[in-house]
Amino acid sequence: MNAILDQIREVVIQIATPYSTGTGFYLKEAGVVVTNNHIVHDNREAVVQGEKLPRQLSRVVYADPKFDLAFLEVSGTEGLPALDIFGAGALHEGETVVSIGHPFGLQFSVTQGVISSTNREVEGVRYIQHDAALNPGNSGGPLINTKGQVIGVNTLSMEQSDNIGFSLPAVYLQQALSEFQAAAPGVKVRCESCSNVVAEQQVPDGKYCPHCGARVYLPSHAEMYEPVGIAERIEELLRAIGQEVPLSRRGPNNWEIQEGSARIAITYHEDTGLIMGDAYLCTLPTEQIKPIYEFLLRQNFEIEGLSFSIKDQDIVLSLLIFDRYLNLDTGMKLFRHLFERADYYDNILVEQYGALWRAEDIA
Repeated sequence: MNAILDQIREVVIQIATPYSTGTGFYLKEAGVVVTNNHIVHDNREAVVQGEKLPRQLSRVVYADPKFDLAFLEVSGTEGLPALDIFGAGALHEGETVVSIGHPFGLQFSVTQGVISSTNREVEGVRYIQHDAALNPGNSGGPLINTKGQVIGVNTLSMEQSDNIGFSLPAVYLQQALSEFQAAAPGVKVRCESCSNVVAEQQVPDGKYCPHCGARVYLPSHAEMYEPVGIAERIEELLRAIGQEVPLSRRGPNNWEIQEGSARIAITYHEDTGLIMGDAYLCTLPTEQIKPIYEFLLRQNFEIEGLSFSIKDQDIVLSLLIFDRYLNLDTGMKLFRHLFERADYYDNILVEQYGALWRAEDIA
């Protein structure tokens, strides 16, 4: 099973928009990334990244509100392995399944459970019910069997409890892929009213299904995201210091920057007015930890405007700003200082104090 998971890990994709984050997986035969529609809803494109897939803006080419599916086109997929979709045969209650997810900012997660129902019907759609926990951000990831076949697509949009997960059976995915490929070229959507898959060239007015006249919402017609208020100011200063802002967005009021080997998460809390920049530098070793703590305490006394802390095993360098004090000149200086010090300190901690590079930074 470990060998299967190592291979599948390469095609599990992180997905983020200005509104949400989630998981997807790459299907080589179809040439698309599969995820949930609710993750990318109201977006023309999303940020995607995999273990061997470079971070990029990916166009949403198919939206399916009925089955909560979406397809995204990606580049740089050479060498990625193929996933086998479960086709023949029937699923059985008590069968072992594995849920996989890898959202931005969280570790690659694998949970195992068993199928408790193969026919949980909600609004005319049948779901697989199981107890392989669906952790936050796992929505859109694959549910696999012990042979490594994709038997479903995880979804968190349904009612759930701590020990119950729901996944859309692979038969619906295969149906959607078939209809997507058979439809006219261009960005496509499934009409919620008549269930026909229509392309944007069939919807000249951009509003109504040519088959039944119901309103359809094509991804290509979504309004471009425009930040406002403090979020706009944060993005302005990130752009001013040379960052690719669209690639950094990680859900509402969250951004992520890669500076050298350090990952820097920027978060704005509207209720408190606090802007936090957390640079995840490296992790604590299992031995000789005391010299690292002593070094971090000395640096907290010496450096201005920044502070070291430990979060789980991660060594974090942080910057705190209240929104009322944020302007472009001050923000540029503070964030540049954080980025420079982050790239400086991680090498010292690893090379001189025995800290360990973070696993995702090595990947």
